[in-house]
Amino acid sequence: MFPVFSPPEATDQGVGRREIKSVPFISFLSTLQKSQLLAGDAAAGVDIRCEDKGSCQAGCHLCHRQAGGVATATAGRSRGGNRGGDQPSPVPVLLEVSRVVPLYSLVQDNVTREAFKSATMSSYWCAGKGDVIDNWCRCDLSAFSKDGFPNCSPLRQPVLRLAPHLEPSSTTVALDWPDVEPLIGCRISDYVIQQKKVEDPTEAEVYTGEVLSLMDDLFSGLSSSCVVAGKRSGDHPHSVLYTVVFKCLEPDSLYKFTLHAVDSRGSSSESSFVSVRTSCPVVDDSRAEEMADRVYNLYNGYTSGKEQQLAYNMLTEIPAPLLYRVQHHYNSHYDKFGDFVWRSEDELGPRKANLILRRVERISLYCRSLLRSSYIQSRTDTLAYVYCRSEEGRPPGNSWHGSIHDRRTMCMEKLISVQRNTYSNNKLR
Repeated sequence: MFPVFSPPEATDQGVGRREIKSVPFISFLSTLQKSQLLAGDAAAGVDIRCEDKGSCQAGCHLCHRQAGGVATATAGRSRGGNRGGDQPSPVPVLLEVSRVVPLYSLVQDNVTREAFKSATMSSYWCAGKGDVIDNWCRCDLSAFSKDGFPNCSPLRQPVLRLAPHLEPSSTTVALDWPDVEPLIGCRISDYVIQQKKVEDPTEAEVYTGEVLSLMDDLFSGLSSSCVVAGKRSGDHPHSVLYTVVFKCLEPDSLYKFTLHAVDSRGSSSESSFVSVRTSCPVVDDSRAEEMADRVYNLYNGYTSGKEQQLAYNMLTEIPAPLLYRVQHHYNSHYDKFGDFVWRSEDELGPRKANLILRRVERISLYCRSLLRSSYIQSRTDTLAYVYCRSEEGRPPGNSWHGSIHDRRTMCMEKLISVQRNTYSNNKLR
């Protein structure tokens, strides 16, 4: 869109003042160019940004005035006259915009107007290397990449991010991204998301995780119930926001999620990724305290073989984070009877005690520090997410040549329960 300016007023300066006359703006700039007032920088003749409809304000530092002299050229006069000895601006002021229209609509000839419109559309949507046909770009024969794909309408990179409405937990991570299909240009047929558990961040970037297609796997329902996808309207009209929720992840683990778009021509966009570590494992602290009391009762006094086996079986079956918390409560309440490690070695023997206690070494240092908190409270959050299913199957063949928006989907809102721990050294209410 281009502004159409009201023509400026030009004043000829000489021995005497001549009558002010109106000239076309391009003629005015041409006159300034010939008189070398633009000094090789055409913008210097028009770039004043603080005028009020043709008047140059007295306090504006961008309005250049010649102190004590007469301006060599002016495109407007102060509405209030020459007050206080102010001189007219030697730089033409930008005039008031009267209307905003597409530039090609100013052309009167129909053939020229259509050619101008086609060139403008091609430049904006097809990088000037193709023609706009309905809502897509037909690329020129010279507009092909080295892979043989047309590239006059480049596929934009989708930006993957953590969904702000669903905070990551120990087993759940929600991701979303805005749709990047333009109104005119390429047609996005699918989004592909990859999930990988990163054991060692310094390892070579060789992908060995799970690859999921938004249309073929998630919206079709062929993937497991551990991964669900949905879409909803974005912040602006005609915008779409896609969401994928991973519900069966391992606690205290680093995951990398990668996303790229695939268009109807078979080419792929640049990838974007998000790396996130899931929260520490959820523990039932009340149960841990009860088990610490039970272990103390089994260890206390004369311990029979049966009691030793009961203690060994119980401590072997519970998860490592809960075991760490049992050890914490045992040492907090019964430290005068001996440390948990020492009592376990004494009652069960070094070999069995080592089999039990070495499992806590797999817990990260960060989670161990949280598990040493004085108080741990568990809670369950219920959050809403959108779940979508495709109402029609994918067309036969290896590729889908339409837009992802052409596929009809049925969406509904569902609830998900997410368990969390709150850690504190003060008594929780």
